[in-house]
Amino acid sequence: MFDLFYGAVLIMIMRICDVTIGTFRTLLVVQGKKYAAAGAGFFEVLIWIFAMRYIVQHMDNTINLIGYAAGFATGNVLGITLEQYFAFGYVQINIISRHYADKIADMLRKLKHGVTILPGEGSSGGVSILIIIIRRKDFKEVMKKIEEIDPKAFITVQHSRPYRGFIHGSRK
Repeated sequence: MFDLFYGAVLIMIMRICDVTIGTFRTLLVVQGKKYAAAGAGFFEVLIWIFAMRYIVQHMDNTINLIGYAAGFATGNVLGITLEQYFAFGYVQINIISRHYADKIADMLRKLKHGVTILPGEGSSGGVSILIIIIRRKDFKEVMKKIEEIDPKAFITVQHSRPYRGFIHGSRK
């Protein structure tokens, strides 16, 4: 009886590890970090092969299949949680503000973030469009400060992969 649960737990742990690594590998691929992605992929697949070998050898034990599924699900949660904690990469934030663009820009510049302000025209008049590219690590702090100044600002956020130029704050 103990051996049945031991096998299922072993499979679950291996799946947690390979799926967590897979989450990081996917992020590395998106960011163009090919050598780091290749290294992560090597270990991800190696762990997966060991898990599959054990499952195939013990496929008559349903509990192993449950361990496999539980490890996959837990690995996804853990991988995403760790990825959010480390917050690799950059995001572009577009802010449309009717009255507080200068105040938001001043605050962002004090935090050592570059800001570009563009004039715009909305359905009810003139607006300013602020564009900033920041490290994902700084996202929560920046959003909190923006919302303190203009809680009615229209804000969009998207993944960004800087191509050329200097990103303010990237060397903090």
